[in-house]
Amino acid sequence: MNLSEQQKQIGKENFADAVAITRRDFLGGAVAAGLASGAGLGSIYFGYGRSVGDPLRVGVLGTGDEGSVLIGAHNPDYLNVVAIADIRPYNVFRGFHGDVSSPSANTARPGLMKKYKWSTEDAAREQVKVYGAYEDLLADKNVEAVIIALPLHLHAEAAIKAMRAGKHVLTEKLMGHSIHECKEMGRVSRETGKILATGHQRHYSVLYDNAVHTIGKARLLGDLHSIRAQWHRGNLPGKDSWKPPMPEDESLAKRLAGWKKDLTTAKPADIDKLTKQIAQLEAQISDRVVEASKYGYTPMTLADGTTRSPLEELIRWRLWNRTGGGLMAELGSHQLDAAGIFVSAMHGEGKKVKPLTVTAVGNRSLFPADREIDDHVYCMYEYPAPGYDEDQNKKVVVTYSSINGNGFGDYGEVVMGTKGTLVLEREQDVMLYKDAAKDTRVTVAKAKDGSPTLDTTESGGGSYAAGGKGGDAAPPSRGYTEEMEHWAWCVRNPAPENQPRCKPEVAIADAVIALVSNIALANPATQARIEFKPEWFDIASDETPEGVKPDVSRDRYRA
Repeated sequence: MNLSEQQKQIGKENFADAVAITRRDFLGGAVAAGLASGAGLGSIYFGYGRSVGDPLRVGVLGTGDEGSVLIGAHNPDYLNVVAIADIRPYNVFRGFHGDVSSPSANTARPGLMKKYKWSTEDAAREQVKVYGAYEDLLADKNVEAVIIALPLHLHAEAAIKAMRAGKHVLTEKLMGHSIHECKEMGRVSRETGKILATGHQRHYSVLYDNAVHTIGKARLLGDLHSIRAQWHRGNLPGKDSWKPPMPEDESLAKRLAGWKKDLTTAKPADIDKLTKQIAQLEAQISDRVVEASKYGYTPMTLADGTTRSPLEELIRWRLWNRTGGGLMAELGSHQLDAAGIFVSAMHGEGKKVKPLTVTAVGNRSLFPADREIDDHVYCMYEYPAPGYDEDQNKKVVVTYSSINGNGFGDYGEVVMGTKGTLVLEREQDVMLYKDAAKDTRVTVAKAKDGSPTLDTTESGGGSYAAGGKGGDAAPPSRGYTEEMEHWAWCVRNPAPENQPRCKPEVAIADAVIALVSNIALANPATQARIEFKPEWFDIASDETPEGVKPDVSRDRYRA
């Protein structure tokens, strides 16, 4: 992160020698021949079957931002979407048509019609049943498994009801809204024998898997001792992606009127695009008819004295503690998952190392009191390094920041060892800097146009980037496709050894880290330093950091 383009380019010609030991072997010989024959990258790399024969019949619960990403990423050779459930017309539209608000949005969320090559929504609806309440979808006997992309507070309820209805489950991260809920989900998975996976997609990223090899097996970084991770965004009041406009917002009505006027004089080449954008905006405005209170959403008087309707809680659910988990649940959980993977690599294959402590501070310094979540969080974690049991000074320190208001550096991780530094940016680029003993000095200079830019001057001339994309024609997969393929393959090939890489015993660790961090953030006056207890990570233990005992017989888990 925060590297100059010049620095990123230095030494990339040495990528194959310095970084991609497994990557070179993987892409060579018989594997390359397999790829040429049409076999998928994920199945060959991660060792699951190249198809499941009969695609898993899946229902998608929630077709909003994340649900539509998963629809766009799924492979119909493994999963067949036969049903969707969403109470918002806007999300149902995007589930079928994709997000047509921009080319980049449509790339991430192309919709079912494009995925299955259906020419009309009517044709699509002949193949995909549409439900409002997700419980109605769970009663559909044709659905074998569900993907849950509902607001966080519904993950446990929907997953447990689904498993008890005989469905296998893949739920978006975070696993659950609380640790007792996560343990309840894990226990019901064990009781019913249904496979439960959680969508921490870095477990299925080839890029991150090679980073694990670099750290753990190749030992190119030496002894790992520090990780710095961040996710910085430029969100500001009035331009907040977590606070989209409400359907009754006058700006939407004005935009719709303007687009309809533009349509009357549009060039033939622009008519189709504009027509689709009008239809999507009409669907977004149609959300005003949703009776959100019927689905458990509640009104609230905010700290600034204004009121929030049940519909606003539904649409802006990430802003409040009852329905969301803030920056740590939505963003930090991904990167602390990655940090845990890297630290675990130092301890040997198959290890899942847990953190020892967390210290955290957060604030809402930019946004008004129209929300409960922080807009800035800063956390520090201590992990045991190899040899910690004999010498408790042996630790790996992980620092994490997630802020709004300035997106400098974007998101990624910097992994530092005694022999080198590994930089991972935006799940797309990886760079290895050799010889950690020699410094790289970063200063601010001026570009040709007079604007400030980073200029990197090496001290000693020994530190250089030895890795990058390596000339790939396309960016690496972020792991969404592979996590869904493997989940479907595990369902179709039941055996004790066939388990998702992010099964409940793994996913609960990520939830504990994120949610205990939130507990630390909620105690700014004490600057809380919390020690993680091993019992919190154990699905069979009744002990939880929030002090609530797991109970799988809760009323809300009943059909």
